[in-house]
Amino acid sequence: MDHPTCRFLFAWILGAALLGPGANMSQAQNPPADHPAVTVKGQTYTPRSILARNMGTPEDQTTQFPPHKIVGNIYYVGTRTLSSFLVVTPQGNILIDSTYERNVRTIERSVADLGFKFSDVKILLGNHAHGDHQEGDALVKQLTGAQVMAMAEDVPALQAMKPGGKEHPIDKILHDGESVTLGGTTLIAHLTPGHTRGCTTWTTAVQEGGRTYNVIFSCSLRAPAALTPAIVDEMNRSFKLVRTLPCDVQVGDHPAQYNMHEKYAKLQNGGPNPFIDPANCHLEADIQEAMFRAILAEQPPAARP
Repeated sequence: MDHPTCRFLFAWILGAALLGPGANMSQAQNPPADHPAVTVKGQTYTPRSILARNMGTPEDQTTQFPPHKIVGNIYYVGTRTLSSFLVVTPQGNILIDSTYERNVRTIERSVADLGFKFSDVKILLGNHAHGDHQEGDALVKQLTGAQVMAMAEDVPALQAMKPGGKEHPIDKILHDGESVTLGGTTLIAHLTPGHTRGCTTWTTAVQEGGRTYNVIFSCSLRAPAALTPAIVDEMNRSFKLVRTLPCDVQVGDHPAQYNMHEKYAKLQNGGPNPFIDPANCHLEADIQEAMFRAILAEQPPAARP
């Protein structure tokens, strides 16, 4: 058993013990299968190793990663394995992904460490309705008064997300192709369903060093183990769509989806911005589509859509 798999199993077992049998593990109630296996650019993946890579241990999920500038007015304020992004504008800031409620104070500290005020968060966005990405929305709204916006297709799942009994705030319902603008920055919401019904990939353009860069905040393209005809249609649409989006900088809801740790280490050494990486903008999509096709091929012919 490889090291990432061991890490995930440890995380799953410890998380279940700490949170109790009724807790929402968000990603999966049981460890995913360790098959099929796919190889992309020399690296082999299974459903279990991908989830282990994404989630890490309970400590990884809650430990602050050094907050840092990614490009232009975009900053990372999440944990080791759960992404949260701050988009800074002259009229207030936009936060993308609150992660778990227990991480909100960590995100607040990261924002302060960068020299910004958490109270300046005016808009809260998310990229899909799982607890490890949007459970903290109610607390962020309580602390900042931010307007919470969500893709229409994810609203039912978000409304069912009630940490500590809190109602999930939704101030504005968005639809595919809508834009969110604050202080001269515009983010466009692209519906990329499959992982959840309302999985949202956000795009924007930023300025740095006199140049304009297209940035993609990717939503997970990780396919579920059971592929219904509707999910297959959604996944096919999403894989096609993400490859049409202009991209110079790709980030994701888990840092592993864009090799953040490696790029951050390069950032400390100076030189060109490692997050500006158009050659690898579609690497995560390639990995997830290969896995999706392999899972689909494993289904009995009678069960395939």
